[in-house]
Amino acid sequence: MKRVTIYDVAKDAGVSLATVSRVINGSDVVKTPTKERVQASIEKLGYKPNAIAQGLALQKTTTIALVIPEASFTYTGQIINGLIDVAKIYNYNIMLHTITEGITSIKDVIEDIIKSRVDGVIIYNNKLDMSEMAELSNFSIPIVVIGNKVKGENVSCVYVNIEKALKELALKYLEEGKTKIAILEDRKNHYSCEQMVKGVKAAFASKGLKFDSYLKIPDTDRTSYAFLSKWLKDHKYDLMIGNRDSQAMAILNAARENNIKVPENMEVVCIIDTKYNSMVRPQLSSFSIPSYDLGAVSMRVMTKMLKNEPDGDHEIELSYLFTPRQSTKN
Repeated sequence: MKRVTIYDVAKDAGVSLATVSRVINGSDVVKTPTKERVQASIEKLGYKPNAIAQGLALQKTTTIALVIPEASFTYTGQIINGLIDVAKIYNYNIMLHTITEGITSIKDVIEDIIKSRVDGVIIYNNKLDMSEMAELSNFSIPIVVIGNKVKGENVSCVYVNIEKALKELALKYLEEGKTKIAILEDRKNHYSCEQMVKGVKAAFASKGLKFDSYLKIPDTDRTSYAFLSKWLKDHKYDLMIGNRDSQAMAILNAARENNIKVPENMEVVCIIDTKYNSMVRPQLSSFSIPSYDLGAVSMRVMTKMLKNEPDGDHEIELSYLFTPRQSTKN
């Protein structure tokens, strides 16, 4: 039998999660007709609210929930290190929640967070939309989002402006007369791809040109390499941009198989800089993004939100540095 959740009660009663939680906790702010409707749904569905009711009690636990998609572990190690180091300074514990696409529901994760009575939530997940974050906001839980520029009640963010970085990169090539620029889709990082495309489109528009080389990988191709090995037989570019190191390496391998020399015939740039970018040949040019600082600053922002410090900045943009290597000419 499917377990009845607080979400089922809210849906059946036609109210928000916050309203259900207030009824569970005996709040006087809920009007009588609404309260009766919620209670009727609880009885009808057989919902057992005791565990969650305890978790919703207004207590300080000095615990921060960190939500990370399982697929991003390779890229979040330094972010987690920075976050934990600052958490130790301010005597906070970190409770890790992972999301596995197709297996773990974000709603289940949110319910676990509510039950655990954390003081705040830090989220690194570009697939989390504002409607889901609004659910947390309804419980007055401070949220810090890493990597995405977002706005919302009780929501702060720490990010690197990928759109700006890509605009600057594209402008450099356009000013050199190199207009054949392509961006390879990253199925695991939709938000980053959106920012990359926006940046390059802005650069093209400033020159009176139109960008139309965002390469979406067909569902029939399981990997970037499978797609590129065929695509590059008939398509040539001045510059190809990949988000992750594995994608940039796929570009290098597909180019090599199609007798395209890098960087002589085509240059390649990887957005996320990792240790593997220097190991591959040719070495990959990329953007150095301060991963450790993303975690450390996010945790510091959280401590300010929890203390209601008036000078707290809710949108913090960190700097980036382009690191040229062997896959580009300059």
